[in-house]
Amino acid sequence: MGGVPDGFDRLWTPHRMAYITHSSGRARIEGENDCPLCKKVSDDDREHLVVHRGETCYVVLNLFPYNPGHLMICPYRHIGWYTEATPEERAEIAELTAEAMEVLQALSGTQGFNVGMNQGVPGGAGISEHLHQHVVPRWTGDANFLPIIGRTKAVPELLDDTWQRVSEAWAARR
Repeated sequence: MGGVPDGFDRLWTPHRMAYITHSSGRARIEGENDCPLCKKVSDDDREHLVVHRGETCYVVLNLFPYNPGHLMICPYRHIGWYTEATPEERAEIAELTAEAMEVLQALSGTQGFNVGMNQGVPGGAGISEHLHQHVVPRWTGDANFLPIIGRTKAVPELLDDTWQRVSEAWAARR
């Protein structure tokens, strides 16, 4: 092969091209009725995996978690960009993020976190039309090659069990 060696080994994952190629093919979510993150006050929290509700935002388990306890902080309003959030929404996103980290540390001994937002489809947002911040708990040794080699993610806890534990731990803080 041509080129100058850079000292890095390569782990080729051509199966990811299907995700990259087809990610722009999903129909755009046009409004609240079609949006999976537009949770109404009257919705059943357990059915929709909501673990806590605030004034302008709520906290929900990710339906496709990277790790047990993977949470998302979402405004109730159907907005796609952080720049569209009101100062109150931005403040509550920050506050609920900190509280989510405290809840997960107390509940499961979380040793680290990935926290962040993906903005727009090119930025990696799976649902770019509804703003959400990820809070992913991490532990030493929690990553392995199973997702790459076996195209399978091992999540050692059922979503309903995670919902029960996290919502109870959050409620106990009140």
